[in-house]
Amino acid sequence: MVAGEASGDMLAGLLLEGLKPRWPGLQSAGIGGPRMMAQGFDAWWPSSKLSVFGYVDALRHYRELVGIRNQVRERVLRERPDVFIGVDAPDFNFGLETPLRQAGVRTVHFVCPSIWAWRGERVQKLAAAADHVLCLFPFEPELLARHGVKASYVGHPVADLIPLEPPQAAARAALGLASTDTVVALLPGSRRSELAHIAPAMLQAAVLMARQRPGLRFVLPVAPGLLAMLRPLVALHAPGLDLQLIEGRSHDALAACDVTLIASGTATLEAALFKRPMVITYRVNRLNWWIMKNRGYQPWVGLPNILSQAFVVPELIQDAATPQALAREALAWLDDAPRCARLRQRFNDMHHELRQNTAARASDAIAQIIGA
Repeated sequence: MVAGEASGDMLAGLLLEGLKPRWPGLQSAGIGGPRMMAQGFDAWWPSSKLSVFGYVDALRHYRELVGIRNQVRERVLRERPDVFIGVDAPDFNFGLETPLRQAGVRTVHFVCPSIWAWRGERVQKLAAAADHVLCLFPFEPELLARHGVKASYVGHPVADLIPLEPPQAAARAALGLASTDTVVALLPGSRRSELAHIAPAMLQAAVLMARQRPGLRFVLPVAPGLLAMLRPLVALHAPGLDLQLIEGRSHDALAACDVTLIASGTATLEAALFKRPMVITYRVNRLNWWIMKNRGYQPWVGLPNILSQAFVVPELIQDAATPQALAREALAWLDDAPRCARLRQRFNDMHHELRQNTAARASDAIAQIIGA
């Protein structure tokens, strides 16, 4: 298995946990993170090695990434596993899966790349790379079938993990927050580049919110290893803010909060499954933005809006992501209980659709692929 960054490690960890009951003697190895290692995964390299974003970041680490990929390929070809599972990270995994498949190793790609959102040309690379694709969203298998790619809808494992009724009281108790507090969760992303580009405006927005609503409580879950980078940003952009930094525990923060300012990515889907109002934001460096801005196929960026095919939550991207706009949109949720109630119902329906016992569905698909 090869999984990149925190979201891939989470998905792969949940998948491994679900595969064990079917194959108690299962052995897994490759590139992974702490959640995978907790399931007995042998990590040749940590998943953080693949945590790059955008063209500039990828070019900076190109030589190292190619070297790692070549070493993984050679080792897999020597050891000949029953199946290779590439978890997301398509730019890295397609270049690995294709030669493995050509050499007779069965390949599964877990998470259909967002060809329906941008970079649709990747479907040809996917067709060459994967014997089978495990899809998180119900519309994806039909789309892939049009291109001759075999796929199964397995639901989203996070929808199985997150309870249908968010445990707000328990999460607040765990974080030392009162039931009467109004809580704002700040989730600026799990990559260093995301913190650098997104956290400053998000922290400044929190300061503006606190000025307008004294007594607001703020929580900010920090991805492992990034606390040292974040503390100076907090000191610079939000001195004196009533802000609780917590290492990991993003689900506690989402369960506890009344509204979240959140970076676009998997975390926005988690926020939707916790039925939380949100303001989605994203910023990248100017060159990445110039390359990416005209390559999208849909008006939406955030997963909750894409799945709803509507702007059910605000999106403030790049230059629109000013502290003033972020604060304004977040406070608007706190002032509109009927709007929040409608959003909760929409997210509840989404949760039921995505809650499919992913591990069982995925293990059934994998069993058919490897004939076990």
